[in-house]
Amino acid sequence: MRVLFLGDIVGKAGRFAIQQELKSQIYKNKIDFVIANGENAADEGVGITRNNSESLFNSGVDVITTGSKRNSRLY
Repeated sequence: MRVLFLGDIVGKAGRFAIQQELKSQIYKNKIDFVIANGENAADEGVGITRNNSESLFNSGVDVITTGSKRNSRLY
């Protein structure tokens, strides 16, 4: 089983990169499971929103981890 762990996805730019590249990388590298740290995925780079989570899941992320900043902006 091939697992890809993505470190901190930060803000709009980080989400955009995931949206543009992740599915092709999953296919190219035969990735079975993707874990991403999303605690800074909100537009401001702190926290995560429901829309951010849905965007990451739709881009191929299977699990989103969080940390101490997740409550900074969680909807």
